[in-house]
Parts: sequence; structure tokens; C-alpha cells
Amino acid sequence: MHLLALVFGIVLLPAAYPLKCFRCIPASSGTCEDTEKECPSSSYQCGALRITSYAGGSKLADVHMKTCFLADQCVEGSVNLGISRTVLTSKCCASELCNTQHAPEPNQTSPNGKRCYHCNGLKCTATLNCRGSEDHCISKTVSSGGKKAIMKGCASRDMCTNSQNPQIRGAIGGEVTCCQGDFCNSASSTSAGLLLLVAPLASLIALS
Repeated sequence: MHLLALVFGIVLLPAAYPLKCFRCIPASSGTCEDTEKECPSSSYQCGALRITSYAGGSKLADVHMKTCFLADQCVEGSVNLGISRTVLTSKCCASELCNTQHAPEPNQTSPNGKRCYHCNGLKCTATLNCRGSEDHCISKTVSSGGKKAIMKGCASRDMCTNSQNPQIRGAIGGEVTCCQGDFCNSASSTSAGLLLLVAPLASLIALS
């Protein structure tokens, strides 16, 4: 009798259907309107992502997006290059059309005691105090007009270890090597870090 009840219980369990989420991918104007989207599978949840960039004390950009996310795409962290700092915040949920709100404003952070090199002009020997969750040093190579430039700074662990995350690739840009330890991103360092093959922010739109 108990076995029969168990079999009926399993048969009558609701199937795991994909969620419907709000989708809002900003156009070139930086604005968008919410539409409904069915996620590709039941592995996805609804989410909102915010990418905020600062230079000094001024906010340069504040981009919001909503769509379906895998669990490992709901990330938070920052990349600090001294002259600029980019912060990712996210808010994910697991019920139908639950991503009504934007991701939160980044918290104010203080120096955490870790230090990395950053570039001032062509010299990359200036000292940068890492902030908040930034526990790695980075070196980033960017190409422009056929020339390559190197930038150095601090980054959060998630920005380094989650190399397949399209949100991180779009936010960072360039080729990035990460390492742990104060000043490990010096020009003379030959230790192998994690190489992120990054793509422009447009990859976020194409993948969503």
C-alpha cells in the first residue's frame, strides 16, 4: 500500500518547467522596457544585473539589465584599475516573473589591506590599495588601433575564477591575468595566472 502511494506521488509531482522572467536589455540609449521571456530550461532563474563604472569620485556609467541567469551568473565583484573601477551587483530569484526590481546600488567599500601595482601612464609601478572583496591582483592587456596597452590593478575572486561568465567578460574587456599575493602583478612576474578571453559588452545582449 505504501509503495503504491509512493508511485502515485511521484507520477503526480509537478514537472520542473522553465520560469518566465522579465527581460530588459539596454539599447545604445542605455534604456529598455521590461518584456516577458521564457528561460531556456528549468536550470535558469530570474535575475537583474547592474554594471557601474567610476572614475575618481564620479560615476561614468550605470547599466541595468534583466533576463534569465544560471546560478553561477549571479555574481558580484569589482575590478579596480586605479584610474577607474567597475562594480557588478546582481539580484536573482527563483519564482515566476520575480525580477521586477533592478540590482542594488554598489555598497561603499573601504581598503582591505591588500595591495597591487597599477599603471600611471606608461609606468606600472604605482601602489593601489584594494577595496572591499578585491583579493586578487590583475594585469589586463587591451588593443587599440593596432597597439597594445597594459593596465594593472585589483579584482574580486569571482571576476577571475568565473572565466566563462559573459557578464564578467563584457564588463572587464581585454585579456586578463589574475594572481594572489601583494604586488604579484609586477612586470617581472612570470607566474601563470588565469587567462580570460574577453569579449565586448555586446556579448551580454547576444547571449541573453
